[in-house]
Amino acid sequence: MNKFGKGLITGVLGTVVATVGGIFAIKKGIIDPEIKKEEFINENRRKAARKRVSH
Repeated sequence: MNKFGKGLITGVLGTVVATVGGIFAIKKGIIDPEIKKEEFINENRRKAARKRVSH
């Protein structure tokens, strides 16, 4: 394999790794906190509903 082929493969692999890393970072930084916040709000809503019924 010549230098061009090795460089092309290295570039493609580097791009794929960078893309996957970026997607993972976005998921951890934006998507997961939103899901946790939504779960927290729903949990508080259930607690409030139980308190409202018990009083």
